Amino acid sequence: MSASTAAAAVGELVARARAAQRAVDGWSQAQVDALVAAAGWAIVEPARNRALAERAVEDTGLGNVPDKIAKNRRKTMGLLRDLAGAKSVGVITEDRDSGVIEIARPVGVVAAITPSTNPAATPANNVINALKGRNAIIVAPSPKGASTLALLLEFIHAELDRVGAPRDLVQMLPMPVSREHTFELMRQADLVVATGSQTNVRAAYASGTPAIGVGAGNVAVIVDETADVAEAAARIARSKVFDNATSCSSENSVIAVEAVADALLAALAREGGAVLDAEETARLQTEMFPEGRLSQAVIARDARAIAEHAGLVRPALDTARFLIVTETGVGSEHPFSGEKLSPVLAFYRVPDFAAAQALADRLLRYQGIGHSVGLHTRESQRALALGLALPVCRVIVNQAHCFATGGSYDNALPFSLSMGCGTWAGNSIADNLTYRNFLNVTRVVHPLAPARAREPTEDELFGEYRRRYGA
Repeated sequence: MSASTAAAAVGELVARARAAQRAVDGWSQAQVDALVAAAGWAIVEPARNRALAERAVEDTGLGNVPDKIAKNRRKTMGLLRDLAGAKSVGVITEDRDSGVIEIARPVGVVAAITPSTNPAATPANNVINALKGRNAIIVAPSPKGASTLALLLEFIHAELDRVGAPRDLVQMLPMPVSREHTFELMRQADLVVATGSQTNVRAAYASGTPAIGVGAGNVAVIVDETADVAEAAARIARSKVFDNATSCSSENSVIAVEAVADALLAALAREGGAVLDAEETARLQTEMFPEGRLSQAVIARDARAIAEHAGLVRPALDTARFLIVTETGVGSEHPFSGEKLSPVLAFYRVPDFAAAQALADRLLRYQGIGHSVGLHTRESQRALALGLALPVCRVIVNQAHCFATGGSYDNALPFSLSMGCGTWAGNSIADNLTYRNFLNVTRVVHPLAPARAREPTEDELFGEYRRRYGA
């Protein structure tokens, strides 16, 4: 396809999106909140949710239907809880003391680049956040997830009709989705939000359009000598197997302090983990990482299917929920030290917490820098130590990582499927993506009261410095 053909096709979509956005630009907060609820109900309604989950697994071959149903519901319900009562229209804050009034304004047309791992949940999250700010949105799905997205948009459009909103507020690139269309959409939109492929994230930042991209995950979780080993193992297992580890927030490596390593390994086995021996590990590595790259054949498959793919046959593997490989190194020569996007867990032993912190740092700098790290402990100060030292935007303490990182009902992070990783990962945000990222904010600024509008003296600003250093 020629660049001019792609530009014309995308231009037509964008023009329709701009017209739709102008139509709702004057809507009240109540109308916008109804619009948001409409988009949420399009995916949460049970029959639609199941249809989307089934279509996603059928189309992509990734994950499993029950967990996708749970993910679609939990992520959408949590997001709607976060948005309830949040102001996104007109005056959103007024500080009489400072004389500053903030007014929410739309960003315009959002281009959302979404992954095959969450072909319904991530687009729904982006759509709801965009609509909360009275924006239009055009979604560019991965080719594998396009059919699922088309079904989601069919459901969303039905709900938009119900509240009297134009359907062109929410569109998608035509199928078959092409790279040319995706890049052109990035160029013509007002804001790009890119989740998933790091190639797409880099393209978003290079598009010339303001962009928000997120980094890759490679979560390491430390279990120290003070941890409740049984609880830690249960949380790790629950997180690791959810949707066959499609989440970038699933634990990829466990770093066990030696004092609890054997007990933790036994506890993980009780939770359904099958520990591979050296020969099995070598065979799995050969099949999982042909030519040093993660094979598409194992991504988001269940443990039994992965074992069969690698030719591993013994009774314990028939019922295993996840596979455990012993690892000692980090880097390209040790591919299990990277992100695996599958229910395969690398297990490290270290002598103490200091060594665990050092190893987590190495793992992050190999892959997943900026994203997050987990810690199971009874020593809360150790979490603070990790936050002060490691290149991460989140330290998740005593929680199942894949549920906690993107927001949870039992922590204060906002619900999101897109986690910024800061400048460590070349990202423009270090927070979980929220509706605030889909707003322009106009500030009306009044003069301060005379008592506050005072210029500081030179001595106030430099006196202590000059006396201490003799300047």
